[in-house]
Amino acid sequence: MNAPAADVTIEPAKRRERGGGRIARRELRSHGSEGLSRPYIVRNIPTYDILLEENLLRIEATADQILAEIGIEFRDDPTALAHWKRAGADIDGVLVKFEPGMLREILKTAPATFTQHARNPANSVEIGGKSVVFSPAYGSPFVMDIDKGRRYGTIEDFRNFVKLAQSSPWLHHSGGTICEPVDVPVNKRHLDMVYSHIKYSDRGFMGSVTAESRAEDSIDMARIVFGRDFVDRNCVILGNVNVNSPLVWDATMTTALRAYARANQAAVIVPFILGGAMGPVTNAGAIAQSLAETMAGCALTQLERPGAPVIFGNFLSSMSLRSGSPTFGTPEPAIGSMVIGQLARRLNLPLRCSGNFTTSKLPDAHAMNEGTMSMLAAVHCGANFILHSAGFLDGLLSMSYEKFVMDADFCGALHTYLDGVKIDDNQLALDAFREVGPGSHFFGSAHTLANYETAFWDSEIADNEPYEKWEAAGSEDAAIRANRRWKKALAEYQAPPLDQGIDEALQDFMGRKKLEMADAWY
Repeated sequence: MNAPAADVTIEPAKRRERGGGRIARRELRSHGSEGLSRPYIVRNIPTYDILLEENLLRIEATADQILAEIGIEFRDDPTALAHWKRAGADIDGVLVKFEPGMLREILKTAPATFTQHARNPANSVEIGGKSVVFSPAYGSPFVMDIDKGRRYGTIEDFRNFVKLAQSSPWLHHSGGTICEPVDVPVNKRHLDMVYSHIKYSDRGFMGSVTAESRAEDSIDMARIVFGRDFVDRNCVILGNVNVNSPLVWDATMTTALRAYARANQAAVIVPFILGGAMGPVTNAGAIAQSLAETMAGCALTQLERPGAPVIFGNFLSSMSLRSGSPTFGTPEPAIGSMVIGQLARRLNLPLRCSGNFTTSKLPDAHAMNEGTMSMLAAVHCGANFILHSAGFLDGLLSMSYEKFVMDADFCGALHTYLDGVKIDDNQLALDAFREVGPGSHFFGSAHTLANYETAFWDSEIADNEPYEKWEAAGSEDAAIRANRRWKKALAEYQAPPLDQGIDEALQDFMGRKKLEMADAWY
């Protein structure tokens, strides 16, 4: 069943001043009639709801049975257990069981929508409702490009990807751990990553979650930028936390999510379920497990601080039952995302779901086939915050420079796709039919001339020339064109201005924190 379509106002866009000529006209066409620098998308197409009420109720009832009969362990976090005890849960050691409806009642204090403020207010994003925010991929230990191949990520690579995200008109968010900078000590790299997001981007970003102290450091750095009082009243940073599926929340994650909630910042609550390993092989069972685990994490944020923003997250994935290897971009998780979307809307929570997933080792047709399937699932399920929108390769083990550019280009196409079809006198083009009449063409009509600069989205890396011209130009494939594109973007990158006093305060904070501890590499 499709939800009824609604008339939605697209966020107003700022248009940069450009020079004249063919290149300027092509740039204008590529960014469509809404122009450049749209801070986020407001969807103008309905979500795709695939399950009827009776089946949604069965999934919810199964999740309630999992919560009430099997329970979830909360390990090594006495404060979390104390929260659950005060809320009326049944506690046996670290095992917590919940009466049906209990978590839904707690979640009523969570906001349905919230704003994540960016240090450039023009780039603040709305999360929830009909908004859609694209954010880069997250967490890869390796990076990859067609010049140097696959290698461990460095802080230079991390900065490069922040710059590429900042340079793209199709991404709305700077992301989080875009790649692991393994040349920086594990216990200190969160400082360099958060600083890089602040220094090289003026969009929203994510902080560390690998320890409570690192989450708190991330929030403290945000306080230097925005001011303590502003941060206490507004969301300026996100933290992406994962359930240790099946049915375990460990202290690393619960203390981090509570740190974000305590500071009134948004935790993104995400089970990571590989069907057949951390969850059942059947889609409905994995969805019920995901619902149970996610509701518990989201509810814990509300026990820490009622009203704190939180995002209902999901990461369903399949696996090869022959080899035991994870598989990404496959149809079962994609269609499962549609159901997750329905369930999140019934809880009235913002949704993070799916992304540009693939197990391909190259930015090739395999990668784009799988990525397109999972990305369209995110778009149609109603996801509000789409992590892993660009760069995901090699089952998330590698962040690819070329695929980052190819994925960002696809995000550009999705801007137009999510805008839907506008209906007005100009769009219906009746005057053009009167001018052209039967048997002629519209190529030189007044309507075409009036609309041609903004009529169609125009890819930055696709080759639409005739075969002979493509061949004469070197027969380049999309990856080669993307390779040239990311190098050009980095060469032309200009850092957004950052107040010198804030920059110095951040560097002083980082310096003091690093001096407090010896380097640790694990």
